[in-house]
Formats: sequence, C-alpha cells, structure tokens
Amino acid sequence: MMWDSLWTAFALVLVVEGFLPFLSPQIWKRTVAQIAQLQDGQIRFFALLALGAGVLMLCF
Repeated sequence: MMWDSLWTAFALVLVVEGFLPFLSPQIWKRTVAQIAQLQDGQIRFFALLALGAGVLMLCF
C-alpha cells in the first residue's frame, strides 16, 4: 500500500514538472537559465521553502 502511494506521488511530480516545458519550452529555458544564475544560498533557501510547504501540505 505504501509503495503504491509513493509511486503515485512520483508520477504526479513528473506530470507537474512536465507541464511548463511542454506548454512553453522558451519560458522554461529562460527560467532554468535564471535559476542557474542564483547563488547557492538562494537556491537552498527556495528549496527549504519548498520542503517546508510540502511537509505542511502532508500534515494538513
């Protein structure tokens, strides 16, 4: 049961992550280039926010 839920979660991540490159590859490339320009600390901060939001969503 747990593996089914985990597999479903990974599948949904792939679906969500594929939307922007499929719908607008130019915007996706620009966004990735801008992210590459960020400092490591800035990337870690946004990753921490994403992790925190994900944990909160799982809890509630």
